[in-house]
Amino acid sequence: MPATIGDVVKCLAKMCDVLHENKEYLTELDSAIGDADHGTNMDRGFQAIAKKLPDLGDTDIGAILKTCGMTLITTVGGASGPLYGTAFMQAGTALAGKQELEPGDLLVAGEAALKGILMRGKANLGDKTMVDAVTPAVDALRQALAGGAKAADALEQASIAAETGMKGTIPIQARKGRASYLGERSIGHQDPGATSSFLLIRTMAEAAREIGF
Repeated sequence: MPATIGDVVKCLAKMCDVLHENKEYLTELDSAIGDADHGTNMDRGFQAIAKKLPDLGDTDIGAILKTCGMTLITTVGGASGPLYGTAFMQAGTALAGKQELEPGDLLVAGEAALKGILMRGKANLGDKTMVDAVTPAVDALRQALAGGAKAADALEQASIAAETGMKGTIPIQARKGRASYLGERSIGHQDPGATSSFLLIRTMAEAAREIGF
C-alpha cells in the first residue's frame, strides 16, 4: 500500500514534534563542540514547517518537500539551514508531481537528499558531520529495498545504520564546521548534526510502521 500525501504530512508533523522534544538535548550536544544553538535552530525551522503543514495537503509530495526546504533555508541559522534545506529541496525535486509514494521512491528521495548535503557541505564520511549518519542510512535503505523489504522494514534498517553512524562520530576528530576549530578537543563528543539526522530517520521509520507502509 503506497504512502499518501496525508501520510507524508503526518510524518513531517511527527518530525517537527520530535525535534521540539529533543531541542535541549541537541543544544547540549552542540554546546560541547559548536555554538550551542543546533537544537534551538532546528526547532525554529521545523516549528515554522509545522505552521505551514495544514495548507500543504492540496499539492504534490515534491512540492511539499520543497516548501519544507525553503522554510528551513530561510528560518534556520548556521550551517544547518542550508544543509537540511538543500536536502529537502533535492528530495522534493526528485519526487516532483508525486501524489503517493512506493518504497522505491524513498531511495530516490534519500539519494537526492544525500547528494544535496554532500554538494552543499563538502563533507566526507569520517569528518564528524551529519554525513556520517545519512550516508550509511541511505546505503542500508538501498540494500534492504533491493532485498525486497517493505518500506517500514527498510527504513528501520536505515535508522539502525544512522544510529551506528551517529555514535561513530564520538571517537573521531571533527574536520568540518565549527567543531573542527577545536581540533583534538572535539574527540569524545557526539556530533549534533548526525544526531538530528538520526532522529529524523528514526521518525520516518516509526511513521511508516504506523501506516503499514
